[in-house]
Amino acid sequence: MADGYLSCPFCGFEFVRVDTLCAHGCPMGAVCGLIHCPSCGYEFPENPQRVTWLEWLFPRRRSERPELPEQVRTVIELRPGQRAIVLCLGAGSPTRHNSLAVFGLVPGAELVLVQQSPSCVVRVGETELALDPDIARQILVHGADDEALV
Repeated sequence: MADGYLSCPFCGFEFVRVDTLCAHGCPMGAVCGLIHCPSCGYEFPENPQRVTWLEWLFPRRRSERPELPEQVRTVIELRPGQRAIVLCLGAGSPTRHNSLAVFGLVPGAELVLVQQSPSCVVRVGETELALDPDIARQILVHGADDEALV
């Protein structure tokens, strides 16, 4: 967080606290302690839990793919022509999430995979984006129709 900006831990959207629903008339806003993300609606504590010195010294390895529900995939796992709905943009930097949001790649958006290589190209609305494979591996999606994902 830089100079009064908050960052949503779910979607990565950066915003100022005064832009939240909590600051605009929520009766519990002054005492609740949760922040409501204006982008995705996720609620999170304003002061996140501190990381212990042991966790800081020995961070978890992120190379292993976490267990995901059966119909949740990454963009890199789609086949050309498949449609999918974006669930989240992964654990990248908030700056990256804001850059992708400018082009319409946000949670809830429908995308179509155009090609896999040499770079992953997706179509969001009328915009086609070429994504680095590392970025495409972090974007979680689910099929627009159930049989679209294998």
